[in-house]
Amino acid sequence: MQIPLEQSYRNKYYSLLDNIFDSNFWSEGKAVSSFEDNFSKFSGLPSVAVVNGGSAILSMYEYAGVKDKEVIVPANTFWATSIAAKMAGAKVIYADCNKEDLCLSFKDLKKKVNKNTKAVAVVHIGGHIAFEIEEIANFCRERNIYLIEDCAQAHGASFNGKAAGSWGLGGAYSFYATKTMPLGEGGMICSNDQDYLEWLRYYRNYGKHVENGKVTYKITNGFNFRMNEVTAALGIVQLERLPDILSWKRNLAKKLDNIFEQRVRFPESMESGYYKYVVFDSELSEESGKVFSKSDFGPEIEKINYNLPNSCWVAEHHRCVPIWYGWTHAHKSTQEISDLLDNK
Repeated sequence: MQIPLEQSYRNKYYSLLDNIFDSNFWSEGKAVSSFEDNFSKFSGLPSVAVVNGGSAILSMYEYAGVKDKEVIVPANTFWATSIAAKMAGAKVIYADCNKEDLCLSFKDLKKKVNKNTKAVAVVHIGGHIAFEIEEIANFCRERNIYLIEDCAQAHGASFNGKAAGSWGLGGAYSFYATKTMPLGEGGMICSNDQDYLEWLRYYRNYGKHVENGKVTYKITNGFNFRMNEVTAALGIVQLERLPDILSWKRNLAKKLDNIFEQRVRFPESMESGYYKYVVFDSELSEESGKVFSKSDFGPEIEKINYNLPNSCWVAEHHRCVPIWYGWTHAHKSTQEISDLLDNK
């Protein structure tokens, strides 16, 4: 949830829509290319737009060739990370998370890897980078295991100056309606792997490429995962708006840091995009949805409960203080926020 799109940004969006209507290109036009270029400048990584974050994750599994192999997924995540692996034909192995960052545990990952492991998924939970991403990336690189980054919550996050998506094959961003940068739907892949990005441009378009009216086919397993021009136009506007949203969230987080002792604390050189503000064992009079609860996995709950103690602890003990853009417009002071949150 965010405050409504300001009129000035609505006007910019309407102007972009006029350009789309005048061009008569509603798909595969200039808006998507412009959005990709702008997001590349923002993230510091080459970027390719797709229809949603789920298809972005699926594309990396498909490219990695996980069919009939094992993919290690953190238990503390939304189900999309694992169901995409299953759609690509993989067997999902759940690994535990750390209590400190809610992200994949390097220690448990090493226990779960075997000769059948084809890929490892790291989910940057809550808006920050997984604390052990460097160790995990080096480990995967040494063993020729694909590292896949789920960046659905990591808009604006960085670690040692690097954006989410910098360590693995690529990073899958989501622009779903609740995200820090919402488009309703939409996704973006950021990657330094040019071979993968070239493959992705075919994969998102039924395996084909159209240039000067000529159609060429390069892969056989593509499908329609294209982003349309109207969504891309909104993406251009929301990306321009994003720095103000991130600044607002970070300023609020500084106030909240003075209230909550038991919270996620970041390493030096890490900056969060604050999709969530995570606290532990705190009673809140108002809160937003958890980043993970055991009910997210439905029929898989028994697997999640098995030998994954940190994930089960996190599900029960964490809470999320509201930090969506505009939440404190009616609460001007730290004391007002403290009183509202009923902090002990």
